[in-house]
Amino acid sequence: MNTKFAASVLSALLYAQGLLGFVGLVTVLLKDRAQATEIVIASQTGPGEMPSGPSLLVAR
Repeated sequence: MNTKFAASVLSALLYAQGLLGFVGLVTVLLKDRAQATEIVIASQTGPGEMPSGPSLLVAR
């Protein structure tokens, strides 16, 4: 019975580690995308101009 319990615990830990890895990858990809969008918006506006349209809020 202990072997089955240990196998279940290890499976749950591996599953959780996989989910955390996936979430970490998505976080990095979304952060890179937000930075690229910020650069594009900044390059499309002149000095002292505010971009028209939806605003982009970047928390750092």
